[in-house]
Parts: sequence; C-alpha cells; structure tokens
Amino acid sequence: MPLRDKGIRIKSSRKGKSNRSVSDIVKDLKKANTPLNDYRDRSIAIHGLICAKCGKEFDHKSRHLLTVHHKDGNHNNNPQDGSNWENLCVYCHEDEHSRERLGDYLRGK
Repeated sequence: MPLRDKGIRIKSSRKGKSNRSVSDIVKDLKKANTPLNDYRDRSIAIHGLICAKCGKEFDHKSRHLLTVHHKDGNHNNNPQDGSNWENLCVYCHEDEHSRERLGDYLRGK
C-alpha cells in the first residue's frame, strides 16, 4: 500500500516528481556501501559466522540473526581491525544490553 494511502505525506526537497518509488530508494540506500553497512560485513569477515558469547554457528541463510556488538558501546568507533566488535546472535546481543540497563538501574542512573 502506498504511503499516501496510509495518510502519510512525504515532502520532497526537489521540485517535480520522481519516477522512483520509496521502496526502490530504500533498497538502493541499503545496498550502498556506507560505513554503517560496511562494518557488519567486515566484522563477519574477520570474526566469522559464530556468536562470540554462546558459540552458535550460523550459515549464509541465517546470518541475519548475527549482529555486531560494539564492545565500548560507541557505534562510531569502528576500527578496521575489528578490535571494537564482536559478533553476537540476536539473543545474546539483547542479553548483553539488558544487563547494561539492569546495571544502570541498580546504580541509580
């Protein structure tokens, strides 16, 4: 369903109409080799398709369940050697961040 049918208006900074749909533009942006997309591929190439916490191995069909965790919590700290990254499955990644939230709560932050 087009966004305008859902009552959402998209304001364009260009004059005139584009022949491309929003979904096509989003697909192109996802394919772009930006640093946000690049560090995940680099981390998988360096550390492999395995969760650093639970040891579960992934294949190319299930690699979407493997995420990159920034050890220092800074998502802008992406050294090329991968020293700030560890690959975690979605379950271990959630567990890691929930522990941080619990610790902050218990310290009164």
